[in-house]
Amino acid sequence: MTAVLRPFQKIFPKIGLRVMVDPSSVVIGDVRLADDVSIWPLVAIRGDVNYVAIGARTNIQDGCVLHVTHKSSYNPEGNPLIVGEDVTVGHKVMLHGCTIGNRVLVGMGSILLDGVVVENDVMIGAGSLVPQNKRLESGYLYLGSPVKQIRPLKGAELEGLKYSANNYVRWKDEYLAQDNQNQP
Repeated sequence: MTAVLRPFQKIFPKIGLRVMVDPSSVVIGDVRLADDVSIWPLVAIRGDVNYVAIGARTNIQDGCVLHVTHKSSYNPEGNPLIVGEDVTVGHKVMLHGCTIGNRVLVGMGSILLDGVVVENDVMIGAGSLVPQNKRLESGYLYLGSPVKQIRPLKGAELEGLKYSANNYVRWKDEYLAQDNQNQP
């Protein structure tokens, strides 16, 4: 069973090396997955009216929805969805037309809206709502609906951002190895 990778208007997803896309997920259109990305079960990524770029070693966990904002007279460039490297996107997160830096953790069930910019080295607590065009400054924990800056991240938390991404790369590799063993 293979994942659903669909073109939109003759633009196909671009997949890097050692990428895992779960067979229950759908990736459509101008979606660019860098090396060692993992897309877990029941994820929908739609790069139809703008592009989605996901950086190396990033994991998009079960049930996430990722989309973009179209170009218009109101917003000539629209809002692509850009996710950096070593990012952990928790279960059931919704990302829409935002930009996320490197080494970020987006907690389960969070929603990030159009124009949001998350700088490097940020933790967003579970269930948070990041309103349109808000910028989250590097080195802080954010939480709430709407999200508020809570406190600076501790050294162990900053290390934990890399730890989480590396764990998901390892688990992804185990899934890929298992899938290769089960091939006829």
